[in-house]
Amino acid sequence: MVAFGGGHGLAAALAAWRRLTSELTAVVTVADDGGSSGRIRREMPVLPPGDLRMALAALAGDGTDTRRLAALLQHRFGGTGVLAGHPVGNLVLTGLTELHGGDAVAALDDLCRLLGARGRVLPMADVPLDLVARVESTDPDDPARTRTIRGQVAIASTPGRVREILVSPPDPPVSTAVLDAIAVADVVSLGPGSWYTSVLPHLLVPRLRAALAASRARVVVVLNLEPQPGETDGFSPEEHLAVLRAHLGGVALHTVIADVDSVVDRCGLLSAVRECGAELVLAPVAELDGAPRHDPARLAAALGSAVGGS
Repeated sequence: MVAFGGGHGLAAALAAWRRLTSELTAVVTVADDGGSSGRIRREMPVLPPGDLRMALAALAGDGTDTRRLAALLQHRFGGTGVLAGHPVGNLVLTGLTELHGGDAVAALDDLCRLLGARGRVLPMADVPLDLVARVESTDPDDPARTRTIRGQVAIASTPGRVREILVSPPDPPVSTAVLDAIAVADVVSLGPGSWYTSVLPHLLVPRLRAALAASRARVVVVLNLEPQPGETDGFSPEEHLAVLRAHLGGVALHTVIADVDSVVDRCGLLSAVRECGAELVLAPVAELDGAPRHDPARLAAALGSAVGGS
């Protein structure tokens, strides 16, 4: 199976999927321009490593040594110097990419082996991407109601609703390893995660979208537990799905998974899912403590029931 996304949302999906299969490939966004990743991509001609690092840690083996190594890669340097805020893994992945002459896929495969990873981690494109959004202000007295915002961090922090999202460059190169993984996949998953900056960008890359449209895999979407401030303020699950549907571009959708306790209008969501030609799975997938996070075991149970016949 192939899981698309980035950040904490993809890590949550991988923590669930790894309970069901070891034939697992994470295809990770490379549009991050904030924090450590932003600093690295501004200084060096490499992919932003942060989301890739998080996916690697999520797939690390269960042995004591591999878990210790995963913890090290996630560790952030403290202090106030030039290394402050950098996770160790971002620097390690950047260094390995340099050793491989700029080949990020080879560097990721090296780290997967060192981590005893339950699967493979690949970048969604071979070059760093920039996100460009059209954001509509919520202030009726704003003379410039719509603004064009560039960059993942700026988009997430700009007040107002995102109305359109684009990637730059518009047709980036994609590794054959990614296209091959999609071609042989039985299942593909999108979400959870930042809808406009982690989930949708995969559907905006022409080569990825074409590969997904040609795939015979079951496409599963995991909806978020709540709207994300700065991106989907006030969005219902149905609105999340409507935005996704508008970006599918020929990609089939088969199953939508939503947390049973997070859906207010079940009939409305069911209608929206059916309009996509998909089936709805309502299940308890959130953490038991009420935190707005997906529980790996509960999400794995829902995913397993949804794709059991694939």
